[in-house]
Amino acid sequence: MLGILGKKIGMTSIFLPDGKNVACTVIETGPCVVTQVKTVETDGYNSVQLAFDDKKEKNTTKAELGHFKKASSTPKRQVVEIRDFEKQVQLGDVLDVASIITEGDYLDIAGNTKGRGFQGVVKRHGFGGVGESTHGQHNRLRAPGSIGACSTPSRVFKGMRMGGQMGGNRVKTENLEVVKVLADKNVILVKGAVPGAKGGYVIITK
Repeated sequence: MLGILGKKIGMTSIFLPDGKNVACTVIETGPCVVTQVKTVETDGYNSVQLAFDDKKEKNTTKAELGHFKKASSTPKRQVVEIRDFEKQVQLGDVLDVASIITEGDYLDIAGNTKGRGFQGVVKRHGFGGVGESTHGQHNRLRAPGSIGACSTPSRVFKGMRMGGQMGGNRVKTENLEVVKVLADKNVILVKGAVPGAKGGYVIITK
C-alpha cells in the first residue's frame, strides 16, 4: 500500500480530452515528512508515519517537538500512520505527490464528513413525513411515528431509525480516478466528490 496525506481545497470542473466536462475535487497533497518507521522486529508490524502541514512551535507540546526533531522536521498539524507501506523510506524523507501518484491512478480517500449536529428523521433518514396532513395530524408532519410494539417485546429494537447526531464520521470513498496531477503545486484533481469540508484533512491510499 502507498499513501500520502492531503487537504481538501474545494471543487471545480475540467474538460477531458474527449470533450466531457467532469466535476473534480482539488486536493493539496504533501509534501509529507516521514517521522517514524516501524518494523516487525521493533514494533510487531510494518508501518510508516507521515506528517503534513506546518504549525507554530508555540502550539506544539515538548514531546511532539522532540518527535519531529528526530526526523529533522518542523512541527506538523497532521500525523497519520500507514501500514504495509510498499515504498522503502528512511526517517526524515520527504514524500511529494509525484513520488506516489500519477495521472490515471485510482485512489481510496478517507476523511471526516461535515458534522450536522442533532437532526430529525426526515433529514437524517429520509422519512417522508405525513404527506397531505390528513387525519388531524396538525403537529406531526416530521415525526418518526411509532417506534416499538406493546407488551411484546416491551422494548425498542436496537438500530431503530430515530433522530440523533448526524455527520462527523470517518468515511472512505474508493476508486476515485486521478484526472490531473500538478506536481509543481503539490495538487491533484480527483474525479468526483471527497468526504469532508473545505480545509479538511484526508488520507489518500492506493
